[in-house]
Amino acid sequence: MIQQLNTLVIGSGAAGLAAAVRLHAVGVDSVAIYTESLRHGTSINTGSDKQTYYKLGMYGKEPDSPWLMAQDLAAGGAVHGDIALVEAAVSAEAFHHLVLLGVPFPHDASGQFIGYKTDHDPKRRATSCGPYTSKEMCRALAKNIAESHISLQENRICIQLLTDATKTRVIGALFVNTKTGEFEAVQAENVVFATGGPGNFYADSVYPALQTGGIGVALEAGAQAQNLAESQFGLASTAFRWNVSGSYMQVLPDFVSTDADGGDERLFLSDYFDSTEAMHNAIFLKGYQWPFNAAHVPGSSLIDIFTFIETTQRKRRVFLDFRRNRLPVNIKRLSDEVRLYLEKSGLTDVDTPLKRLERLNAPANALYREHGIDLATQMLEVAVCAQHNNGGLSGNIWWESVNLKHLFPIGEVNGSHGVARPGGSALNAGQVGAFRAAEFIAARYGGSTVPQEEFEAALRSAMTALESDAVRPPRVDWRQERRDMQQRMSAVASFVRSSAPLEEAILQAKAQCNRMKDSGFQNLSPFDKAEFLRTRSMVTAQLFYLMSIHKHIHTTGSRGGAIVLGDGGTLIHPKLPSIWKMLPEKPEQRHQIMTIVADKDGTPSIAWEPCRPVPEEDGWFETVWREFREGSLFCN
Repeated sequence: MIQQLNTLVIGSGAAGLAAAVRLHAVGVDSVAIYTESLRHGTSINTGSDKQTYYKLGMYGKEPDSPWLMAQDLAAGGAVHGDIALVEAAVSAEAFHHLVLLGVPFPHDASGQFIGYKTDHDPKRRATSCGPYTSKEMCRALAKNIAESHISLQENRICIQLLTDATKTRVIGALFVNTKTGEFEAVQAENVVFATGGPGNFYADSVYPALQTGGIGVALEAGAQAQNLAESQFGLASTAFRWNVSGSYMQVLPDFVSTDADGGDERLFLSDYFDSTEAMHNAIFLKGYQWPFNAAHVPGSSLIDIFTFIETTQRKRRVFLDFRRNRLPVNIKRLSDEVRLYLEKSGLTDVDTPLKRLERLNAPANALYREHGIDLATQMLEVAVCAQHNNGGLSGNIWWESVNLKHLFPIGEVNGSHGVARPGGSALNAGQVGAFRAAEFIAARYGGSTVPQEEFEAALRSAMTALESDAVRPPRVDWRQERRDMQQRMSAVASFVRSSAPLEEAILQAKAQCNRMKDSGFQNLSPFDKAEFLRTRSMVTAQLFYLMSIHKHIHTTGSRGGAIVLGDGGTLIHPKLPSIWKMLPEKPEQRHQIMTIVADKDGTPSIAWEPCRPVPEEDGWFETVWREFREGSLFCN
């Protein structure tokens, strides 16, 4: 039996759930969510010391406006200004929607929602409800889903988007049931694609282990992507995957490296700093400047590089030790910024990082205890991990794919962010995308325009290929193929990049794609069949990412979340060997967006397009009102 819907939502993170809630609210009743599990994914499983949600300023005398916020969203470069303006303008509506659903964002006695500055944020737009902001969002949205009786189908992995004969619009999707191994087809006028970021692409990753992402399925269907080379990396714990940002750094823990067995402890950062105070200043700034940033080299991001050298090149393990400071913290000799922060936070009379953490941010300490890690008795193992992909699928101002109509990529799989984004803006963008997609679908795509025979033809073609795979024996082990992919990505496509290793990785990725295409899933269990098919799409997507990164290092240089090493660069630290020469950025490229799309034979093709500016609109009320009443604003 084929499920027929107006709108299929794939994914159940904060963005996907919000889309289903908003579709129901604006009168689109034929909606269903298909997902692997409500308990999987990034939104429900991640956070930080104080997970941030970015929105329009709503506190005190500091002036703000959608246009000003859009300027700041676009300031990092490689961002379309009109999309930034939408993210800013709809941020207040999306935020208050969450508040009304019960997400406990703090306000004062006057009802003002207090804010603070986050990274790349000149104003106090950031807010938080603690370490689990996105989890609280998911809980509130899921509660509304249940109360609204919106269909939710779990244990489904999307393995193919079905398109019409022209390959210019989606008409449904094909899933595999992870419990039964059966294939299930959904015919849909619209597909809201909310599969999250490429969480399982890297061996060193702070994404939840269960977050794999689904962008490969869309790339295989022909959807255009953009800025895939722009990712964020940062220090994170590895036993329990969690960002060690903010408070974890500001309390000045020791960085300790050991051999593989946990012996031979060394304070390895001391090798690079001229004084203990300089080292402590840099560790503190790592809290404010947590994601690796090429602009902070030299600067606090050197700590990420020194950690990378220790773990990747020297094959040692790195830990944060909150139990004591082996080298005493002399607060009076620290920089004014660090000393004043510690004084204002009341931390000058405590003598260990853990005591400082307990006073500054007790929930950040409790979080690790809840996951079986006692910072009072053990060190915390860390690495520099993949954290967020600022790139993704290309969408317009209604979050519809620019070249595959009726497909709406929202959340992290939508690549709206560019080189550098304010912390917490991804949570806002996911909610804004849900609002925009729902509003556009209700206004323009509420009918049924997919001929039944066209859908059946697309389904027959997809099933013929799968039936061929079903009778071929598995020539590869999907687990090993995934490990190979992850190790390759962490080795050459992380935050330290150079040309020759990437060229070799692209050849390896092409060979891996061919191996996966030549393999089948005869006699595999339902779980293994699903994971084999998912891995096949992942390795296809990996090739798109590697080719984007290779192009990126030759055209943009060191910027954002990555540095590029090369002979013509500048040595980043006097105590490092000459291989650590960083090539400069080509700043003019910040006004361009790199796009990538499969050509007719499936080969990734890269192009550039200029960034559109933030619109400077000076509307007239009666005109805008008429356009709103008539619906003429809903253009694509």
